[in-house]
Amino acid sequence: MSIVLSRNSQVRVMENTVTNAEKYFGQFCSLLAAYTRKTARLRDKADQLVKQLIDFANTENPEMRATVRNFAEDLAKVQDYRQAEVERLETKVIHPMKLYGAHIKQTRAEIKKFKQVQKNEIKQLEKLEKLRQKSPSDRQMITQAETSVQRASVDASRTTHQLEEMIDTFQKQKLKDLQKILSDFVTIEMVFHAKAVEVYSSAFQSLDSYDLERDLEDFRAKTHGVYGHHDARPLKDTTPSPTVPWSLAGQSTQTAIQSQRGEEEESTDHSAEEDPVEDLTGQGQTPHPEGQSSPV
Repeated sequence: MSIVLSRNSQVRVMENTVTNAEKYFGQFCSLLAAYTRKTARLRDKADQLVKQLIDFANTENPEMRATVRNFAEDLAKVQDYRQAEVERLETKVIHPMKLYGAHIKQTRAEIKKFKQVQKNEIKQLEKLEKLRQKSPSDRQMITQAETSVQRASVDASRTTHQLEEMIDTFQKQKLKDLQKILSDFVTIEMVFHAKAVEVYSSAFQSLDSYDLERDLEDFRAKTHGVYGHHDARPLKDTTPSPTVPWSLAGQSTQTAIQSQRGEEEESTDHSAEEDPVEDLTGQGQTPHPEGQSSPV
């Protein structure tokens, strides 16, 4: 009976391991999916901002017009990087988390099988104990019961060993996968922010070089009916650096805006702020804006 109690303790540890994985991986999946959706919404709002900036630039004097257009070009480029960030989060972070639904279901099924074997062992032990108490002289029945108990114990021992190996493999794979998933998450975020800082630095330099006095001179001339004092400085080259990991060649702000990723996602702004915890069954899918071209 002490062996049976020991096996009960083992099963509890195994069940707790699977239950914790199901609970926390489900929460991780839900929160990371919400994080990705909100990142996509941020991208869409920035696309709208780019469009408004260009519309505004067309109403301004030459210097401000060129400055704002250059800034809009940089902001649009950041959103291309953000789109790549969203796609990579879905592929390398959210999808692997969802796969644990199948792993957990299979592991629970194996634990359930072991419990049935364990119940049979306990049943045979109780039957033997009753025979010894009611018919201590019936050696034939007692011997048969002892044989049944022995078979049930061997079966339980074998099943326990198999279950231990399976849970050990499950735990090892879980820890290894979690390490990789979180490492991929950090890498994706670092790449995005590194490229964003590079582009935002360019945007800052463009804004910092704005010639206010020249625009005021042009404005004052126009108020006096004089036009064509000077031409605005040219727009800067928007050709991406060869170190950029996602191809942006030939992509202008107008092209990015015409795709109107934001309009397709506008309706998602009114969705619930809190997302239900994923059940890890793989049924729920992270919404992804359609009709968008990845800069990958």
